[in-house]
Amino acid sequence: MKNKERQQTLNKAITTFLTEHADRNPVSFHMPGHKGSRIYRENGYGDFLDKIMDCDITEIPGADNLFQTEGIIAETMKRYEKLYGVKKSYLLVNGSSGGLIAAILACVRPGGKLIMARNSHKSIFNALGLASIEPVYAYPEEAEGCGILGEITAEEVARCIDENPEAEAVILPSPNYYGICSDIKAIAEEVHKRGKVLIVDQAHGAHLKFFGKYGGAGAALCGSFPESAEEQGADIVINSIHKTLASFTQSALLNLCSDRVNPFLLEDKLQTIESSSPSYPMMATLDINADLLENCGERLIRRWANNLDYFYADACKIPGLSVLMPKNLDRTKLNIDMSAYGINGNQLEEMLMERDIFIELVTGNIVMCMTGIGNTRRDYERLLEALSEIAAQQRGAAEKRGEFKKAEQPQVLTRILEQRAVPVEKVFVPLKEAAGRVCASSIIPYPPGIPIVCPGEVIDEDVIEYIRERREAGEKVIGLTAEGTVCVGKQKKDADMRK
Repeated sequence: MKNKERQQTLNKAITTFLTEHADRNPVSFHMPGHKGSRIYRENGYGDFLDKIMDCDITEIPGADNLFQTEGIIAETMKRYEKLYGVKKSYLLVNGSSGGLIAAILACVRPGGKLIMARNSHKSIFNALGLASIEPVYAYPEEAEGCGILGEITAEEVARCIDENPEAEAVILPSPNYYGICSDIKAIAEEVHKRGKVLIVDQAHGAHLKFFGKYGGAGAALCGSFPESAEEQGADIVINSIHKTLASFTQSALLNLCSDRVNPFLLEDKLQTIESSSPSYPMMATLDINADLLENCGERLIRRWANNLDYFYADACKIPGLSVLMPKNLDRTKLNIDMSAYGINGNQLEEMLMERDIFIELVTGNIVMCMTGIGNTRRDYERLLEALSEIAAQQRGAAEKRGEFKKAEQPQVLTRILEQRAVPVEKVFVPLKEAAGRVCASSIIPYPPGIPIVCPGEVIDEDVIEYIRERREAGEKVIGLTAEGTVCVGKQKKDADMRK
């Protein structure tokens, strides 16, 4: 059989989707931050892309070893240590998730307590299960007028520690998925004076260090960016380099910033969590990203900042379009609301996809466009053109109908759920019968990957309705089976299910 004929007989579901999607020349306002091959080819790395399959090797002589770095990998780690100004940087090949889990296991003893943001990523909840760690939730404030979760205050963290002095560490996301940052400096002061360790999930903010260094020059709207967690006193900071910068998906970085954490214990936990067969092409893109930041960082970051200024300045000229600007915002996240035209977030996403513009996240009426180092001016122009066109169409349709109806804001659950002990005995029940039952396995709308119900929290009717609405909107909800069941404690509202 000829190669072409053989190729046609293969099951190419994933490959076909990817190649056909790439052929559409789409605009990416979702992760990863490189936004395709253009940034590599324009900056001299086309040869690497052409040879990438031949670069997929194992630990041959001279290739170093991720878990005993003495050569080329150690050199890349040193580059990141200098770029971020930290004591040690570790390359991650299991994404930020692996780094977050390893950091928690290195800082909290099995059976211990962890102060953690209630809007933490699901990987942090996975770490709890691996070491039987008890969570103590620090609750974020709601971003005023936005219907989304905002920052976690230093006062909230201090309260949690004071009420749980045996807790050994604190972990929280900053920026969160929408780009809202917490005051890490103030939080670090409260954490350290109480003798605890601060871990920051900066998965969405790997670029902040470099906006602080380069982004302000000539950037009117983007001149004031939150500082990176490395600069504000965190002990461990985990960065998803792939989310906003230029490395491949699943590549990330863990920065050790202080002497409060034992590096040997941390390295042991990284080896426990990470793959024993790390991808060399993936690590190579971390090396390329470091090279880009060292040699082209000022040009690339200032281009990014200027493009953001261009977008924000022109977006405010589109009637009926709202771009949310809560305080402490990482403005690389574009939170767009067109509900004034009767369009909710899911509808706006569909309208953008029809124009080959793909976004990162929908929450209620908000569409979040995640910009990255690889976005060009033309990407922002196409987004603005699409939004202007949609606004004009909707305005014309409303005038023709003789009525104008603003979209209702879908319910966004930000309140505190009743908490009980995590169930030991578990059963699956239909979602509609789960009211009053204690959740035994996290229920997680994805994205953003933040549990709507955590183990030990009581499922109520509002939660059930929220999940039902998300599923009807075509969104993924992890923890809800294909049969529509959820995992709960065997006994309804048992006050203590621990053995």
